[in-house]
Amino acid sequence: MKVLVVGANGRVGSCLVDKLVKNGHFVYAGARRDNLASNSSNVRYVHFDLLASPKEMAEKMYDAEAIFFVAGSRGKDLLKIDLNGAVKVMRAAENKNIKRFIMLSSVFSLDQDKWNESFLKDITDYNIAKHFADQWLINNTKLDYTILQPGVLKETPGSGKINVNIDYPAENSIENVVDTLVQSLQEPAAIGKVITMSDGKTPIADALRNL
Repeated sequence: MKVLVVGANGRVGSCLVDKLVKNGHFVYAGARRDNLASNSSNVRYVHFDLLASPKEMAEKMYDAEAIFFVAGSRGKDLLKIDLNGAVKVMRAAENKNIKRFIMLSSVFSLDQDKWNESFLKDITDYNIAKHFADQWLINNTKLDYTILQPGVLKETPGSGKINVNIDYPAENSIENVVDTLVQSLQEPAAIGKVITMSDGKTPIADALRNL
């Protein structure tokens, strides 16, 4: 497939671009930086500004068939980037008739009752932004969405095994998160699902197939 990765120069995004290419996809790698380049003929870096209008964003989606939203402001501009930036990308996708939309979110962003627990208190503002972005995707679009909600991201080797629909957040290898995102693209059972996850015991393909 031809896919757009929004946030392609981040910790998750850069790894995601590489994994998608290895799986045979062509990637439009959307990033704010203009000086990025790839040695692969299956990657085209495009300047993608989350402060732009949905119309301007749609022009940078070209002939993509699916979109991954893995961008974030790292707490610097939660309303304009993590919340409204995501919503504008959704609007642009619908304007371009791109149906498949895979969103990287935050564990329990849709469960406000958990936000006062010790493990989430430090990221309440982030979870508020992700909460309303996720809600918009679910309730205000007709996109074929998957919302992936890992807990803390760690730069450790991936095991290829995860737990889904978890009750308590645990660590997530970035590689496992990326592999789950990639697998979501080709797994019909992931469409229309909100998936909380952590590193675990079930092979990623099996975990998603049995959602």
